[in-house]
Amino acid sequence: MQHAVATLAGGNLVSLHWVESETTDTTMPGEMMMTTATPTAASAGVAETTGPNPISPEMKELQWGAGSFIVLFILMRLVLFPRLKKGMDARYAGIRGDHEEADAAKAGARADVVAYETALSEVRAQAATRIDAARQTLDNERQSQLASANSRIAARRAEADAQASAAKAAGRGQISEAVIAIATKATQIASGRTPDAALVKQTVTTTMESAGAQ
Repeated sequence: MQHAVATLAGGNLVSLHWVESETTDTTMPGEMMMTTATPTAASAGVAETTGPNPISPEMKELQWGAGSFIVLFILMRLVLFPRLKKGMDARYAGIRGDHEEADAAKAGARADVVAYETALSEVRAQAATRIDAARQTLDNERQSQLASANSRIAARRAEADAQASAAKAAGRGQISEAVIAIATKATQIASGRTPDAALVKQTVTTTMESAGAQ
């Protein structure tokens, strides 16, 4: 049968262990048997369990920590920080150079746009001038051709009028001769004698002119 044996020192529990017992006991199973140790044994047990504080650092640890911190500080101050600063300065200079190049490219693009607009305005002005000059030339050529055509038409009209007048005059002459011949023949038949040719001609001419004027 198992029994719990507890060791007390100064009212505090020092140890607890289970023991096997072959004797039959009338007490309840698992009953704990309490034993009290002498103060000397308890004090000895406490003295044996007392050791160094694991939280409190030792002097060597403090020295190693301080030395490591100093070495790390010197390394950071003399080696790592200058390299880091140099890298940051180089990066800042690169970024600033990129910004300056971008600004220069932007300014160049603006200047190119202004130059393009100026050249375009000049080309438009030249094109307008050339168009006006071509239009004036066409107008002059058209006026010249119209004047030439009008002069040719007037010349042909004058020639046609002259031809018509000549034809009319020729027709009148032939008609006058025919009328004179008829009048002379009629007078001869009526009077039995030949009339004066000049008188007949003058009479026929006067009569025809009067008829033409009407």
